[in-house]
Amino acid sequence: MTTPSSKKRVLSGIRATGRLHLGNYLGAVKGMLELQDKSEYETFYMVADAHAITTPYDTKTLAQNRKEVILDYLSAGLDPAKSVIFVQSMVPAHFELSHYLGSVISVNRMLHLPTYKEKVKQYSDESSMALLNYPVLMAADILAYKAEAVPVGVDQEPHLEIARQIARNMNTKFGTDFPEPKIFETVGKYIPSLLGDGKMSKSVDGSFINLTDDPDTIALRLAKVPTDSGRGESVPIKGSVANLLFFVELFQGSEDRKKYEDMYLSSGIRYSELKMDLAKAIFSVVEPIQKKRIEMVKILDDVINDGAKRAGNVASQTLLEVKQKMGF
Repeated sequence: MTTPSSKKRVLSGIRATGRLHLGNYLGAVKGMLELQDKSEYETFYMVADAHAITTPYDTKTLAQNRKEVILDYLSAGLDPAKSVIFVQSMVPAHFELSHYLGSVISVNRMLHLPTYKEKVKQYSDESSMALLNYPVLMAADILAYKAEAVPVGVDQEPHLEIARQIARNMNTKFGTDFPEPKIFETVGKYIPSLLGDGKMSKSVDGSFINLTDDPDTIALRLAKVPTDSGRGESVPIKGSVANLLFFVELFQGSEDRKKYEDMYLSSGIRYSELKMDLAKAIFSVVEPIQKKRIEMVKILDDVINDGAKRAGNVASQTLLEVKQKMGF
């Protein structure tokens, strides 16, 4: 079987849930940008629209949502000349490969995944076969490109272990040459929710700031962040106030954070002023992305179609190899 490339392949993707927020950008896309500019890597970046249907979704917005993600990819700096940028559902090989890969992993193994158990609790009346099969399709996404590295969060490690197990089982049983993909750590940061608990997420209203938000919208989102009296004997280390200070450091610098921490322990913080300055600092980061977004609309359809062809060529070759090894 032929080796996929002299370069190390990397695959990453974001679910098609609409426009990207700061958490997506700083936690994932920044790392994707870092990798695409390194000559030793061949990068494949996907919009995971098929994964979006594993939990309740709106059929009326799915198609537009995946376009929004591609636009945000391009606006943030992903370059179709350097990376293969594509939509998952436009590469049919993923789904056929998923069926074959599903033959070497047990249902019992899938049922005991902690991530699956959590989703079943969250969507007890809508836990589907698509949800159960999510990690197998994710394995197909990765193995279709024989990707060695996957820049995902630690919360995805159980799914990545399934991909490794499937790769081992396929190699042992059928003589394939799949690498065992590993988490690749990038410069991405963990971006907390504005509300204080967990990470920034589109599924939690009020927890995020979109890359496309204008200054007034950013200010309004920050205005709704819960705060305390602004003064205390110790600076909060968790909760929404702690997260505000984290954002101050991230967008304004450590000196401004130290200033606010000193105020908290003495005269007190005026949160209206903090939030106003923070809103301006955040907009200064997203404004260039928004300006580029206007230009990227012109090439959007070409990027989507070209990405599907390029990804499809690689994935189809892998699929052919697998079918031959399995006796089809």
